[in-house]
Formats: sequence, structure tokens, C-alpha cells
Amino acid sequence: MTHRPGTAAVPVSTVNRGRAWAVLALLLVLLLLVGCAGPSRLAQLPTGLPERVELTATPFHPQTEHQCGPAALATVLGAAGRDVDPTTLATEVYLPGRQGSLQPELAAAARARGLLVYEAGPLLSDLLAEVAAGRPVLVLQQLGAGPWPSWHYAVVIGYDKERGKLLLRSGTEQRQALRASLFEATWDRGGNWGLVLLEPGTMPAQPDAARYMSAAAALETAGNPAAAKAAYVAAADRWPRAPLPRLGLGNLAAAVGDWAEAERWYRAVLADDPTQAAALNNRAEALLQLGCPVAARLLLQQGTVHVAADDPLQPVLQQTVRDLSDQIEAVPADAAAECAQFTLR
Repeated sequence: MTHRPGTAAVPVSTVNRGRAWAVLALLLVLLLLVGCAGPSRLAQLPTGLPERVELTATPFHPQTEHQCGPAALATVLGAAGRDVDPTTLATEVYLPGRQGSLQPELAAAARARGLLVYEAGPLLSDLLAEVAAGRPVLVLQQLGAGPWPSWHYAVVIGYDKERGKLLLRSGTEQRQALRASLFEATWDRGGNWGLVLLEPGTMPAQPDAARYMSAAAALETAGNPAAAKAAYVAAADRWPRAPLPRLGLGNLAAAVGDWAEAERWYRAVLADDPTQAAALNNRAEALLQLGCPVAARLLLQQGTVHVAADDPLQPVLQQTVRDLSDQIEAVPADAAAECAQFTLR
């Protein structure tokens, strides 16, 4: 099990410990029963999903004390083709002071192994769509309630709509068949958080553009440009007119000094949406690096009229125009002609 910041054990006297824990256990059971009231969302599973799925090949790593995070992460990493022992992961993600693991540490450990970390949810159908696509989902549950919450990581490996059950690798149970309404209650209290691991370039079952791009950018930030590029290419194919995937590809090209490739990506963004100030500024920088300051200045002079007056990048664009004007005085006369190909596209 794991604990979030701010949670702490409540001291119990030695004399009354047994009685107190008995009362506490009864209280938690009652709270769980209250939390499970109402119909299960599994009963309203979208018709496009199978009635029953179980990913039997999913690895199983029984947890040790307080270390459900490393065990659950090892489970989904193994399912994604990255076999790692939980004890190895514990050195990366387990926080002794918290007696558990936090979500950012789990995600960072997965990215360090070249995987795209995508958050599934907040709908149960989002989570189960990933399971139906063959990907187990790491989830966070709050098993307790009230002043003594107990946080726990588990892995959803299947579901059975007819029986109303969710199937999990959880704690020391290799196949926990949990009543759907009980799972939903504990998952709701855990913030409807789920984590899916994907090979870069692979799309989730029900992709959300913003969440996918955030996951792709995190790969770039983590220092894995090749994986980020594969994710950006997949996003550009999925959302061909969206600016962010192509901006990302342009920035990756610029980072390695391929300014011609970067200029092409920025130009493609502006062809679809001339109001994209970042693409405008970055394309001007690419043109400058290609030895075309005149074309860069002309691009900005023509392009800034399309950018909203209150765009936060407006001052940057105006400053870039002034900087380019200072540089153009030293440009040979024939340089502008050589770069004319860039001014009209």
C-alpha cells in the first residue's frame, strides 16, 4: 500500500489496540458499503467493447509490505515487454518517508525504459477499452475512507460484465475478482487515475489529443528524443491539422541543427493556422539559421498581423523583427535573392 502526502497513522494505545482495530475494521467496512451504493458503471459498458476480457498472460508480482507501487509497476512493465524485478524498481520509486510510491515516480520509471506513459480515465469505459485492447492498466485505489484512508496500487487485467466483476493483480492476490461497484467506489476515491504504458508511436484505445501530447512531450523532457519523435509522428498522423505534433517535430529537428527540416514543419503548421505565434517565431529562427534573415523578417512582418494582439508571444515577435533589421545591414545583396524561395511559402 502507499500513502499520499498528509496521511499519517493514528497512534493507538497498547491496551486498547485490539478493540480499536476491531472497531476501525467495522467502520471501514460500513464506509465501503456506503461508497458502493448505486448501480455499477460496468453494466453500462459501451456496446463496442467485449462482454468479458481477461489478460491471463499478464505477469504477477506479489507485493511486499508497503510496496504495492513497485509490484504493480513491474506488472505493467512486464506486460509491455520490459521485465524488471520489483526490488529494482523499489530503489527508484519507493519513498520510505511516505511508506509508498507517488504517481510521478512511477511514470518517470516507465519513461526511463522508453515507454510512453498515458493516463487512462476518468471514465471506467476508457480504462476498460485499454484492457480490451490487450493492455493492463495500473490504477490507484483508496481502500479506506474517512480519517484513515489507505492508498493502494493494483493492475486491472480484465472484467466480466455478466458477473459484474473487475479482475485485478492486487497485493498478494494473483487474480482478484472484485465486485464492480466496489472497485468503482475505491477507484473514484483514488481520483479515477489509471496508467497505461505504450510503445512510442502506438495510440491508446481511445486517445485524447491533449493527454497524448502531454505524454509525448514528457518523453522529450526525459531526454528521449527518438521516442518523442515516434510519438509526435503518430500524433501528426492521427490529428493531421493539429499544430502541436508538428511543432514538436520541428523543435526536435531544430534541436539537432536540422534547420531545413524544422522550417518545413513550422511552415506546415502556419499553412493550416497562420495565427500560431510559436510556429511563426520558430520558422523565422529557422530561416535565420539557414542564412535567410531578409526572408525571416518579411515572414514576421507579414505574419504578425494574423496573431492576436494580446498573444503573449507578440512582444517576442516584435523584438525578433527589430533584431533581424539590425542583422540585415550586413547581409550580402545576393543573399536575399538566394532565399527568395522561402518568402512566398
